[in-house]
Amino acid sequence: MALWVFGYGSLLWNPGFEVAESVIGTLPGYARSFCMRSIHHRGTETEPGLVLALDHQPDHACTGMALRAADGTEEATIAYLRERELISSAYLEKELQVTLADGRDVEAVVYVIDEAHEQYCGGLPLEEQAQIIAHAVGGRGPNTEYLYNTAEHLTSVGLKDADLDWLCARVKSLV
Repeated sequence: MALWVFGYGSLLWNPGFEVAESVIGTLPGYARSFCMRSIHHRGTETEPGLVLALDHQPDHACTGMALRAADGTEEATIAYLRERELISSAYLEKELQVTLADGRDVEAVVYVIDEAHEQYCGGLPLEEQAQIIAHAVGGRGPNTEYLYNTAEHLTSVGLKDADLDWLCARVKSLV
């Protein structure tokens, strides 16, 4: 059975597994948001950065990329994703229905924020997000790099995110 993974942030530009098919997809009931404090990859415990997560918002839908793992790599892909995405238990792994741009509906592995987790910070004003992102650095590099790469890759596949566009402009003015 095919393994689909829904990418909305760094999985767009750094999936870390062999992708056999990549299709624009929409996940209802969630919004892409800088609502997770990053204490490992893009910040530290003393100076957290921010990373994107899917925040449960019933009136929203997130458009991203549905990535199908290459046949025969499903087990290794899930193991890799769990090691990467569940490092601090701030994400919950779910299987949710994603509607692909070509009309197919697929069950995809999706990593959504656990709103009860201490790293959850939904509702931060954009200016506060920009100030954090402009200065944070973690084990995988500057928080700015994460923001710019994600925004660039969304644009490259024809997707727009007004909040990310605003954040890119504001963060560039700060650094």
